[in-house]
Amino acid sequence: MRMFFLRVSLISACLILAIPVLSRAQDSTAGNAILGQWLTTDGTSKIEIYKCGEEFCGRIAWLKEPDKDGRPKVDENNPDQALKSRPLLQLEILRGFAFDGEDVWKGGKIYDPKSGNDYSAKMTLVDPNKLELRGYVLMPLFGRTETWTR
Repeated sequence: MRMFFLRVSLISACLILAIPVLSRAQDSTAGNAILGQWLTTDGTSKIEIYKCGEEFCGRIAWLKEPDKDGRPKVDENNPDQALKSRPLLQLEILRGFAFDGEDVWKGGKIYDPKSGNDYSAKMTLVDPNKLELRGYVLMPLFGRTETWTR
């Protein structure tokens, strides 16, 4: 009888210790729901969101008009003269996002090649095929939201 209680206690202890590990694994899987390619609101580009270490990043994977005057489009609006000649295709525009639970990714930055500016940003997965991205200055109140589709 004492051996039975010892086994039950040991099994219970193992289950209790496993709960946080299983919970983190579920959070990690839920966080990955954002991975893949997303068509921007205006339909001019697709952004591939991928894992970069423990964070989430995104790069331009496709451009509706990849060329300008027969040459690949470049980051001509970048304020850094040395970066103005880098190609837009494969340019990383999302960086540093962390899964915050409840289909939200926070703490990241978005680079807008049209203006050459970086903005703080937050992403919300509205449904499996709709992503809301809010870029802002200082606080989300002072920003703009775009809806991307898978």
